[in-house]
Amino acid sequence: MTEPLDVLIVGAGISGIGMAAHLTRECPGKRYAIVDRRAAAGGTWDLFRYPGVRSDSDMFTLGYAFAPWREDRSIVGGETILGYLGEVIDSHGIADRIHFGLTVTSADWDSRAGLWTVRLTDGHGKATTMAARFLFAGAGYYDYDDPHDAQIPGLDSFGGLAVHPQFWPDDLDYAGKRIVVIGSGATAATLVPALAEKAALVTMLQRTPTWYITRPARDGMAAWLRRLLPDKAAYALTRLKNVRMQNYLFGKSRSAPEGMKAFLHKQIEDQLGSKFDPEAFTPPYNPWEQRMCLIPDGDLFDAIREGKAEIVTARIAQVDQTGILLDDGRHLDADIIITATGLRLTVLGGITLNVDGEPVNPAEHFFYRNCMFSNVPNFAMLFGYLNASWTLRVDLVAEWLCKLLRHMDKWGVDVATPYLPVDHGLIETHPFDAFSSGYLQRARAQIPKSATTSPWQIGMDYLTDRKEVREAPIDDGVMRFERTAQAVASRGQLS
Repeated sequence: MTEPLDVLIVGAGISGIGMAAHLTRECPGKRYAIVDRRAAAGGTWDLFRYPGVRSDSDMFTLGYAFAPWREDRSIVGGETILGYLGEVIDSHGIADRIHFGLTVTSADWDSRAGLWTVRLTDGHGKATTMAARFLFAGAGYYDYDDPHDAQIPGLDSFGGLAVHPQFWPDDLDYAGKRIVVIGSGATAATLVPALAEKAALVTMLQRTPTWYITRPARDGMAAWLRRLLPDKAAYALTRLKNVRMQNYLFGKSRSAPEGMKAFLHKQIEDQLGSKFDPEAFTPPYNPWEQRMCLIPDGDLFDAIREGKAEIVTARIAQVDQTGILLDDGRHLDADIIITATGLRLTVLGGITLNVDGEPVNPAEHFFYRNCMFSNVPNFAMLFGYLNASWTLRVDLVAEWLCKLLRHMDKWGVDVATPYLPVDHGLIETHPFDAFSSGYLQRARAQIPKSATTSPWQIGMDYLTDRKEVREAPIDDGVMRFERTAQAVASRGQLS
């Protein structure tokens, strides 16, 4: 029988690569592997290939704490992000640990053996299993196969091409075409200026506006710091500066929403001039009640000002052969319709979890230390920040998990379970309570609960979380440590 792995990582995207790199750096003796259903590493950045695809977080926070970003541009495209992830894989010897083309279907914990048995299938439907002492789910948070269906009436009758950004055709020629992009979120705001470079006209059709903020794609302070300091020091200072700026903007959005609205409107008006329409840029919610969209160098507004793109605010009455009929009677002629209408969240990448034969429903458990589930042993899931870079959470969680694993080795224990009694008395909250985005609200029933007090909560303040994770003891009176029956027998002693 093959020796069980110490850690099995599901997902070779930002979460899985980050966890693997931390294990390599901080737990060099651990045997780990990564499994991923795709044929290449990168997760989201390997999946999304639509024009202009880029991050809406700067690379000084989207990058890992241990791998400095050294380029001048901090807002970059998907190919550049893939290149950065590839460098991390190469520099940490991770490539040989990744097994592609394997989909995890279920994972079963056996308390007597102290092992997870993970069931996988390959692209031909062949089933196999892997065993691991600890399981880390880094498969992201949305469904790769089935995006949100906005139920657009009459879309099937359209005589042109209808495309979802998640399944962008490699050979799509949109030069000189009339394009309607349905949606106003990050994907739509990224697509419109990219498409406008070649298309005849790109129309962003929004039912509800989105709050936009502009910033330079190049971080001037980072470039200045690199001239004065070593790369690592300059990177750390820039990262901290950007984290604090994001925290400031989020806090101001909550404490002084009217002032933030005025600031955001002025940014856009300064770029659009006479083409600024307040109604098109005023959502029916306050800034940061939904994720604010970043517009690097104001590229979306450049396209609108130059007449290459436009924004129309209306509801769809019906899609017909030649375009979209709006509820106000207007008709948008189109050769291509792009449905940038949102994501569908899925927890654990669709994996079914069982503990000693009992199914685990994540929504019935509480988060512990931002990643583990109450009463589920040797398991962690990565769910990133909703108001900041996903990678900030990856670094925190991976650092803490490595610390946990080292302590378990030191104490000679095999199993760590965050124990929460039935009569816990915690005040239940939900990680999505502070956000109104549709894709989050649709997935409320899938996500573990949060509490108002540590350690049973998942925070949305990176600096607070970082302080707590680094200062909280591993043996905190909540975590229960055990030796498995088989491990005890093999040692010939009891503890």
